[in-house]
Amino acid sequence: MKVLKNILVFSMLLLFAASCEEGIDSISRVEPGADETAPQITLNYPKEGTRIQVTEAETTIVIDFEVTDDIEIGTIKVVLDGTEIGTFNDFIDYRRFLHELTYEGLGNGEHTLKITATDIHGKSTDLSVTFEKVPPYEPKFDGEIFYMPFNGDLMELISQEMGTKVGDPGFVDDGISLKAYQGAENSYVSYPVDILNTGAFTAAFWYKVNPVPGNAGVISISPEGEDRTKGLRFFREGDAASQRFKLNVGTGSGEVWNDGDVIDASSDQWVHIAFTISEASTIIYFNGEPVNSTDGGIIDWTGCEGISIASGAPNFSYWGHNSDESLYDELRIFNRALSQEELHAVMADEGEVPPYEPQYENEIFYMPFDGTYEEKISETMAAEVGTPGFAGESVEGINAYAGAADSYLTYPTEGLTSGEFSAAFWYKSNTEAARAGILVAGPEDTDNPDAQNVRTSGFRFFREGNETEQRFKLNIGTGDGEVWNDGGTIDPTLNEWVHLAFTISDTQTIIYINGVEAMAVDSSPIDWTGCDIMSIMSGAPRFSGWDHLSDLSYMDELYLFDKALSAEEVESLMNDAL
Repeated sequence: MKVLKNILVFSMLLLFAASCEEGIDSISRVEPGADETAPQITLNYPKEGTRIQVTEAETTIVIDFEVTDDIEIGTIKVVLDGTEIGTFNDFIDYRRFLHELTYEGLGNGEHTLKITATDIHGKSTDLSVTFEKVPPYEPKFDGEIFYMPFNGDLMELISQEMGTKVGDPGFVDDGISLKAYQGAENSYVSYPVDILNTGAFTAAFWYKVNPVPGNAGVISISPEGEDRTKGLRFFREGDAASQRFKLNVGTGSGEVWNDGDVIDASSDQWVHIAFTISEASTIIYFNGEPVNSTDGGIIDWTGCEGISIASGAPNFSYWGHNSDESLYDELRIFNRALSQEELHAVMADEGEVPPYEPQYENEIFYMPFDGTYEEKISETMAAEVGTPGFAGESVEGINAYAGAADSYLTYPTEGLTSGEFSAAFWYKSNTEAARAGILVAGPEDTDNPDAQNVRTSGFRFFREGNETEQRFKLNIGTGDGEVWNDGGTIDPTLNEWVHLAFTISDTQTIIYINGVEAMAVDSSPIDWTGCDIMSIMSGAPRFSGWDHLSDLSYMDELYLFDKALSAEEVESLMNDAL
């Protein structure tokens, strides 16, 4: 009986074993093939150029790497600054090894990490990177209270506190410095508002727009509900072609709107965006240039509990201003309104300030007078004579040239002396001096600066009149003579900005006032002999006769062209600033 029981048990085990093998392929040996390649190494962290910035003098680093081989890995060695910190020769998966190696005690300074992988036949691969541990970040700029570089984490470096991740945002390697923040659907970063202790404010950051979705919040510090009388909201609206960036500021008793400007959403380019808020104004900047300004107001922070980055949520998600899927990098916040020069310094610290790109066909010179006398295309500063200044107002931008007694600018004419020529600018007249030079490029005659032969080359654009009427005239030299255009008049008592332009072609000169032709005169081509400098807002030093000296008026948005603009182009140029 006992034997029979054993036979039954054995039969059941065989049946069970057979059933377990149903549906399973039998294991068969695979020939490894020829050993053709050396091992491949992938280093996930640290990357070349990684900067580790923490408060501790020493920190722990986790080295994340992967090694693969076509046949079998033999050994792997990890060396940090010449010292071996890890050796591996026992692998569960002999063709693929993933590992995170923890190293403690990493000090400040530059470090070199080298990984060497060798297969069982002696083929070897080396991979080396250089990275750096730097001391804790200290603010570089006056009023800087927040700096988040997005170098693979959400740490704010001044406080050494992490921002709170909402949803699942990520990072990309396509950053201005190293990595950059990448937005995602229903995702953003929040940070406490306790750093905000003034009613003035500046935010500056690099941005690469993703126009999906069409509307999105960018930076929002807003109270609960649809209350826009507190905090601020910076956001974008548009489509796949263009995105307009707008700012709304709550002053406690009301709200201020700045409708900003548009960015080409299809360009796939990094753009530096900044906005400033002061009691006097709000200004939005693209690539260091002001694109729109409004009257300002001190921000009321009542009820504002958090800063939202890359979304309007949670308190400004209405009107479709939810999460932004764009890229962000190098975000800085200041408790004051930065000037344009200070913004340029911030941009320069983070990389090269993007050069100005001409906006119009045949544009060869642009001087916006936004706090400097720099010509933007050549990045050349005009020379100051006397004490010219700035107006504190502008047609487009944040400032304008303000004339002063015995003061003007000079600029070299190299590159400006074309066969055809146009100048266009905005002008607010000051009649304290009845006559003044405005733009002059003429030859020098030290013996007799008022002689007629001084006017046989170059051009002289100037004004003559009195407190109630000013006439704008143009004189050009044609080599063997001169041509006069007596232009037209304005009423200076209106105290208004006026758009002035003049064009010079092979056949005529034309003066425009507010986009309308004032006078056209037949002419021969201009001669540039001896014209090495151009004077801005004075006839001096080459056309100081007849009292055409310095002009105490305001000038803004000065453009020069190496062609004679058409009437339509003059009008378009004027309207672009309105």
